[in-house]
Amino acid sequence: MTIDGDEPPPVRRLTVLHDPACPLCRSLTTWLRGQRQLVPLEFVAAASPEARALFPGLDHDASLGEITVVGDTGEVWRGHHAFVACLWALADHRSLAQRLSTPAGLPLARAAAFTAAKLRAVTKPSAGSCPTGECTVPG
Repeated sequence: MTIDGDEPPPVRRLTVLHDPACPLCRSLTTWLRGQRQLVPLEFVAAASPEARALFPGLDHDASLGEITVVGDTGEVWRGHHAFVACLWALADHRSLAQRLSTPAGLPLARAAAFTAAKLRAVTKPSAGSCPTGECTVPG
């Protein structure tokens, strides 16, 4: 509830800002697109002209460094909170998102987001090293 007693508007759509040059980001985006969504997810390249036009007040440089999700109601989530927001939008993972959003679950969500960020840093191809766009994350 808000201070004036009105309920906040429900989130009806989430925009996931992702780095299409990052193999880990592409894998996550592909996985999210393949899931049954309770709340529709839209995907926009981070710091792109489209992202800048949609969200002029957003720190777009920061969105290149970590997953960023923007709700149609104006909320912005980054890092582990953004990861939990994505899970919350999915039919088969909402209960997991609810567990991860608790004080006991947030450290696990934070660890998962930190691990993903570290993987992203070591797997992101350098300019020109992935000309076909079919780079893979080392196994």
